[in-house]
Amino acid sequence: MTASDLHPPEAVLAGLDPEQRVAAAAISGPVCILAGAGTGKTRAITHRIAYAVRSGAAPADSVLALTFTARSAGELRTRLRALGAGGVQARTFHAAALRQLTYFAPRILGGPMPDVADSPIRWVSQAANRLRLRTDRAELRDLASEIDWAKSSLVGPEDYVRAAARANRGISLTPAKVAEVYAGYEEAKRRNNEIDFADLLLIMAGGIEENDQIAAMVRSQYRYFVVDEYQDVSPIQQRLLQAWLGDRDELCVVGDANQTIYSFAGARPTYLLDFPERYPTAQVVRLERDYRSTPQIVELANRLISAAAGQAAVKLTLIGQRAPGPAPTFAEYDDEIAEATSVASTAKKLIAAGTAASEIAILFRINAQSEAYEQALTDAGIPYVLRGGQKFFERPEVRQALVLLRGAARADDHELSMAATVVEVLGSLNWHPDHPPPGGAGRERWESLAALVNLAEQFAVEQPSATLDDLNSDLEQRAASQHAPTVQGVTLASLHSAKGLEWDAVFLVGLTDQTIPIQHATTPEQLAEERRLLYVGVTRARERLALSWALARNPGQARRRRPSRFLDGLRPGSGGGGQNSASKPKRTKVIPHSNDAATFGRLRAWRKKQADAQGVPAFVVFSDATLVAIADGAPADVDSLGRISGVGPTKLERYAEPVLAVLAGQDPEPVEVD
Repeated sequence: MTASDLHPPEAVLAGLDPEQRVAAAAISGPVCILAGAGTGKTRAITHRIAYAVRSGAAPADSVLALTFTARSAGELRTRLRALGAGGVQARTFHAAALRQLTYFAPRILGGPMPDVADSPIRWVSQAANRLRLRTDRAELRDLASEIDWAKSSLVGPEDYVRAAARANRGISLTPAKVAEVYAGYEEAKRRNNEIDFADLLLIMAGGIEENDQIAAMVRSQYRYFVVDEYQDVSPIQQRLLQAWLGDRDELCVVGDANQTIYSFAGARPTYLLDFPERYPTAQVVRLERDYRSTPQIVELANRLISAAAGQAAVKLTLIGQRAPGPAPTFAEYDDEIAEATSVASTAKKLIAAGTAASEIAILFRINAQSEAYEQALTDAGIPYVLRGGQKFFERPEVRQALVLLRGAARADDHELSMAATVVEVLGSLNWHPDHPPPGGAGRERWESLAALVNLAEQFAVEQPSATLDDLNSDLEQRAASQHAPTVQGVTLASLHSAKGLEWDAVFLVGLTDQTIPIQHATTPEQLAEERRLLYVGVTRARERLALSWALARNPGQARRRRPSRFLDGLRPGSGGGGQNSASKPKRTKVIPHSNDAATFGRLRAWRKKQADAQGVPAFVVFSDATLVAIADGAPADVDSLGRISGVGPTKLERYAEPVLAVLAGQDPEPVEVD
């Protein structure tokens, strides 16, 4: 009895649903698997590869499975080993190209393999300096990203201006200047015998196209190709894939056009959408059974994406397979502090009820939005992990601003108000309140510095007589308090960095127009991608989903913002119904009701005395948002006080007695703090 008798190839197909089974059994010819979020696409393609290998249709070492991240490639390899197909190569496009070019470099380049630039920014900086351009770190990142987009789109320096106009590209520099930097960047690499990651793909594709011997060797090695996340393929990747394939059609692609969110980096869903036209004999399989999310979340996702224009030919309608769960909630807040405080409070309740902190995520459109949530989680005593970005006070522009503010405090002549001084200081970093860049790293940097200005304005309202020294002390305390321990906690992440991940509970926050869709998204294509980005956020949630927005940035500011247009027809009261049983979105207050105002005032007076006694900013004792929650909740004992967001175990032990005394109408003396 042979091993195949004990473990027949058909055993690999066991446990797959009908559509997954069809996909896994389609082991020859062109195959296109349209797989919606949560439908088990990785399961389908790994079982397909394993079935092909174990049935003898494809030798393991002749299969090349391609994906876009090292993490995804590692997951594919792990699953394939478990299925008895451990000899299959699963790599990113760049890793596969690097391996091949390292071997073929003498034939293609006429010499040894050049170094691959680990940080192209240094060559971007050198090119900008030769042009006498004054650029900061954010602008250099934008230039590097723009050059990467151009190369991924097979656009050279000489064609950049026209291509940028067609694609509606935009950073702080003019397209003509970007083209000059691009040309200088290429020259700098040549002078230093380096190549970048895009060059790996371009050179390898060219080597196969131009050298029949190399083409024959590569194509004899790899004969069966599988491409995951095919909606994210760029022109340069498609060119290399076609070079690998030659005139063969043993290609299986899997993707979801509804999850195309990297067009800004060169990704083009048209390769997925047009696959049946390029391969008329292709077998197309649709995976629409969603095993990740509850039917309530699936319904919301379907309604959100159904409003997107185009893609009708490959439209996927998810079908929820899980047991019913709670309806997604919609909440509107007066300001961002209230929104963050409420989200942290709800997260705390979920954790107390048994949800692991690592199964909770707070997702936002831009990294600059993280600061309020970092602070709110810290106030609530909840550990967190910031994914795909630096903590607010660790960002280079924020650290630089803090240094300048400390220097300004030493030379402060008090001619301007504290907040106005902050604006003036940030002006030396080329920041202006009325001139935000159109997008990219420059916009992220602008938003971070704008957040500092808002912190200064809020501090000035709370302490009208405060000096710049006082503000700097407060900012230092904030920075220190926000260094959460390195443990598994609530995930803070941008929507882009959340792609491919999932959690039991997801909070989608800051859902206002001009944020999602982002302000610089103006064309129909850009707006459609912003909608898909929100769709990706919705489909990250397994059981609980909360969507929220704030009408102003800070307490007391005019509430001029409007909810994201993508929520029209979804949120209660916006037309088209909604999934919440309430007739309108939940509203929360950020200042006490009139009957709580006196209590709030007494709490602030006590806080000031306590902070003065400790020699720390008032914020360190309790934030305004926490005092509001205490005044509104009117806790009568230590246990109920401890359940209020922002009152962690340490603060409860320190301040429970005086806070309860204030609520009882007394005027306690400051307590001593070790």
